Amino acid sequence: QVQLVESGGGLVQAGGSLRLSCAASGSIFSFKSMGWYRQAPGKQRELVATMTRGGSTNYADSMKGRFTISRDTAKNTVYLQMNSLKPEDTAVYYCNADIYSPPLTYWGQGTQVTVSS
Repeated sequence: QVQLVESGGGLVQAGGSLRLSCAASGSIFSFKSMGWYRQAPGKQRELVATMTRGGSTNYADSMKGRFTISRDTAKNTVYLQMNSLKPEDTAVYYCNADIYSPPLTYWGQGTQVTVSS
C-alpha cells in the first residue's frame, strides 16, 4: 500500500508561482513512475507532468516551459514547480504513482490551486 500526500496548493495571482510537494510512504526510486495530474471543475482529469524511475520527464504541451517536475529520493518526495501561472491553471492537482508489482496506480487526495486574474 502506497500513500501519497500532496501539499503546497493555495491562492496565487496570475503570473505567480507555487511549488507542490507529494510525499510518498515508500521509496519513490522503486516506483515505475510518478506524476502530477489536475482536474478543473466540470472537466476531466488531465496529465500535467510525469517522471519515470530513470528520470525521464513528460509534460503536457500547455505546461512545457512553465512547470517543472523534480524529485528528492532521499525524502521520497516529488515536486511540481509552477511558474507563470494563469487563471486556467486553477484546478485540484493530484499526485500519482505507478508501481511495478503488482501493477497498480495510487493517487493522493489532491491539493487545490486557485489562480486569480
